[in-house]
Amino acid sequence: MNVLQTRGFVHQVSDTGGLDELAARSEVVAYVGYDCTAASLHVGHLLSIMMLHWLQQSGNKPITLMGGGTTRVGDPSGRDETRKLLTYDQIDANKESIKGTFAKFMRFGGAKSDAVMADNAEWLTKLNYIEMLRDVGRHFSINRMLTMDSVKLRLERDQELSFIEFNYMILQSYDYVELARRYGCNLQMGGSDQWGNIVNGIDLGRRMGTHQLYALTCPLLTTSSGAKMGKTAAGAVWLNPDMLSPYDYWQYWRNTEDADVERFLKLFTTLPLGEVARLAALRGSEVNDAKKILATETTALMHGRDAAAQASETARQTFEEGAIAQDLPTVEVMRAELEGGSGVLGLFVKAGLVTSNGEARRQIKGGGLRVNDAAVTDEKAMLSLSDLTSEGVIKLSMGKKKHILLKPV
Repeated sequence: MNVLQTRGFVHQVSDTGGLDELAARSEVVAYVGYDCTAASLHVGHLLSIMMLHWLQQSGNKPITLMGGGTTRVGDPSGRDETRKLLTYDQIDANKESIKGTFAKFMRFGGAKSDAVMADNAEWLTKLNYIEMLRDVGRHFSINRMLTMDSVKLRLERDQELSFIEFNYMILQSYDYVELARRYGCNLQMGGSDQWGNIVNGIDLGRRMGTHQLYALTCPLLTTSSGAKMGKTAAGAVWLNPDMLSPYDYWQYWRNTEDADVERFLKLFTTLPLGEVARLAALRGSEVNDAKKILATETTALMHGRDAAAQASETARQTFEEGAIAQDLPTVEVMRAELEGGSGVLGLFVKAGLVTSNGEARRQIKGGGLRVNDAAVTDEKAMLSLSDLTSEGVIKLSMGKKKHILLKPV
């Protein structure tokens, strides 16, 4: 567990000494749960995925638990309103879409330290309600459940908490017991907001006769400016390439704040700590070199070394040479739409660089929008086929770092 500690992953541990003894014997079997609420995980999930990665690298066994069952209920943690319930088909589709992410960070198979992928739908969907109340529910105190952050914070803000969400912590605790019985699991990891739920699982395991269980949480990450990790003005930073291109993923990390570079190199790359220290010591404009390495290493883990190198080269051409790199994100428009001329405001909205015509107007007033690297000064300007570059595209830019190619089809 020393690797997790030195790289900054550890926030709370239930029994450091006991867990260290298991780790020294390579006997830790740890799980993290991932609900299937979207077709892709996002950057916010990377912290726990990297924890499982390092756990396996040190000879211990990781379990990725797919929430095929718990997603049907919805985790209330950190939310002011009830999650929209998905259909079972939507949950299954999301689950299949998410699965491939884990294989990029862990080795799956039948060996002792090989990762296992489980799905709590396998046992939760088979539970009989009366038996569940009798065998599991009797071990839970309503008084204690009301003190859990996921419940207490919602009630303090006078936000409704549905009965189905109130049951989530019971199901999560039962997951821990089932994984202990099926796979010898002895550690649950998660974000610090999950501490109460994980400790509930330890207590339920003790009451239901499992071996000793442990808890370990990582900090809930925010950037130095206080922003939540994985959220941008354009939306979530998805891990699946069909939802966010490798280039945009690379750019997300390249735009890391100076104060976060060392921390993110430790958490989100596999670079040796000596190399991290060297990069962290860079000052002035050289900090940008460290950011490029951070972007390339994180992208290589997620999308492969070739995609990372291509994203880096695309960025170099775009920013250092001023060229139009063909690997920039592309949005297709109907050729007929440009033949008669199309309003510049609407095209920036269509490209996803702004959310509305009003935002586009504000950006123009501030000098923030450019077409083919020339500033847009007239909000009534029209773009047509005559604006195509020699490469057959129109380059739209917002600020210095966001670029989209419009390609007529």
